[in-house]
Amino acid sequence: MGMKLCESQTVASGDGGKRYHCGALTYTKMGLTALFAWLLWGDFCFTLMEAVGPSVLPLKLKSLGCSNWLIGLVLTTVPNIFTMTVCPYVSVKSDRYRSRWGRRIPFIVWTMPFLCLSLMLIGWTDAISSFLHNHSTFLSNYAPATVSIALIGVFIAMFSFFNMFVGSVFYYLFNDVVPAQFLARFTGVFRIVGTVAGAVYNYFVFQYAESHMREIFLGAALLYFIGFGIMCLMVKEGEYPPVDAQPPAKKGKMLIELKTFLRESFTHKIYWMIFLLTTVSAGRMAINPFWIFFSKEMGLPLMDIGKLGAITGITSLGAMYVASVFIDRWHPLRVTAYMTLFSGVGALTGFVWVFVTLPGNYYFWLSLASGTLETFFGALGAASSMPLFMRMFPQSRFGQFCSAQSILRSFLCLGASVLAGLYIDTIKFFCHGSDFAYRFIFGWQFLGSATCAVIIVIAYREWYRLGGDKHYHPPATWDPKGYEEMPVVKTQGPQSKWIAVALRLFGAVVAISMLCMPGLMAWMAHRQAMRALSWHAYVLLPLSLVAWTYWRHVRKNILKDLERARKGEPLVNGIPHHGVLVVKGILYLAVQAFWIVQVVIAINLNMEIGAIVFTASNVLTSFLLIGILQGICRIERGYSTQLDDPVAPIGRETGR
Repeated sequence: MGMKLCESQTVASGDGGKRYHCGALTYTKMGLTALFAWLLWGDFCFTLMEAVGPSVLPLKLKSLGCSNWLIGLVLTTVPNIFTMTVCPYVSVKSDRYRSRWGRRIPFIVWTMPFLCLSLMLIGWTDAISSFLHNHSTFLSNYAPATVSIALIGVFIAMFSFFNMFVGSVFYYLFNDVVPAQFLARFTGVFRIVGTVAGAVYNYFVFQYAESHMREIFLGAALLYFIGFGIMCLMVKEGEYPPVDAQPPAKKGKMLIELKTFLRESFTHKIYWMIFLLTTVSAGRMAINPFWIFFSKEMGLPLMDIGKLGAITGITSLGAMYVASVFIDRWHPLRVTAYMTLFSGVGALTGFVWVFVTLPGNYYFWLSLASGTLETFFGALGAASSMPLFMRMFPQSRFGQFCSAQSILRSFLCLGASVLAGLYIDTIKFFCHGSDFAYRFIFGWQFLGSATCAVIIVIAYREWYRLGGDKHYHPPATWDPKGYEEMPVVKTQGPQSKWIAVALRLFGAVVAISMLCMPGLMAWMAHRQAMRALSWHAYVLLPLSLVAWTYWRHVRKNILKDLERARKGEPLVNGIPHHGVLVVKGILYLAVQAFWIVQVVIAINLNMEIGAIVFTASNVLTSFLLIGILQGICRIERGYSTQLDDPVAPIGRETGR
């Protein structure tokens, strides 16, 4: 289809009010507000419903004696099979489906009763298992726990099948009904509502996960059926362009459609890189079901775990909306690239908990403080994912490309979920069955982060090659031009003033790590912590001096290139974009305070090894930050040569 499905305009009406258009849909300000309200209400209900299974079922399966690999198999393998099969079918069919109710909402409404039924069956697993075990000669030969595990697997499969219809089309609906100039801001508010829903669940409900499983699943089913159902009634889809003429039905039509799907979706490098990025990211998150066991290993009860999730989620609310505005200015792919490169820092430094065990109350407050900071600043990355797909995928086949992405992602996750469980079980074997093995979760995360970093660098360079900020249009094999025209949202280039701020922040992080160490060493001497004092004096302080020297070298190269850019000369190293760097600089400057507190606590508790590990982690962080900044300069080299360009209004370009 050569025409655009959701061409957005803003015009003044005859009565002086503005009208906002998205394809055949027209909104007043009140109409647009109502649209946002109903979509966000639906998201609230949908998020609460989806939060229940991943949080409650790992605890339930663990109580039934499941191994870690079996937990991964039950919770993620079957859903990923459906993602590889049902999701592509629904996505492509919804792209081409036409009815008076639209092309997305019918798929949601038709499956709603069955999805709610499967949720209730999961909640009643114990009662159903007991009934079947007592009245079935065949099942009575198996242990009650085995019957319960099998039933949970069956009910999860039912839920996943019907939920796939919703998960496949709900997010596509935004691209069809929300005007383009509001998409990033809408997705920011959308993330806020999802965070609120998660916080409500974590704070008020999660603590009853082990004692009131039935009531939790029943409540989720009722909320989804009533709340999400009302949203489907209130949100109206517009008329869509007619579907391309299809050839007459004939033998082999399905094979032809499959070849077309594969040719259109998998023939360009930029799409492969985005698909692989989300695929490896999903594999990285395959370890997530075991986070709750890590938290319990660190001495936290379920109530505190729920509070941590709720409070850290709430802190990101304001940041989420602000982040959505800056994503438009900086471009979602750039934000994703920079945030991905920094993501490995937290995973690598998380290994401190392999060597340090703090009392539960200390760990709770330190985790609350650091988690709040990380969540607040991490909102930028969370808010960029959906706008990234909307800006990089062709609009006429948005559902198709999202489903192609899902196929690849689910194929990896089929094995990743089981491998994550085997990873934990293997470490547990060497830990003699101890839950200490859950502290090695960070190893899995770091491997995923490092792989994602390689992929995003390739994707970022390819995006630049295809036009970057100013001229990118999605490659399209079905269009004679070779690309599909889409609105080009103007972005802001590197700003010398803010680059200077970012450099000062990064310099402060490295300097504090070096300058505060003598003061901490004096405290160690006062507390007679001579082992920690020796390590700081002979190893860690010299390493921090090396980090400072490294920083001065990188900073000098950046300043030289800034001067070259002002003179219009070719760059030697490259100029980083200021946006994410300022955000990360503020974050890691605040982290320095937590490092000092961690060392003081460790010394006061006579945990000298802990003090050494905390400082070593902080010095490592300095090296990582400098290295990542240097790497960012390299990927920007040859492209970011203009400084201090103003933000231009939304426009449209038709050439490449």
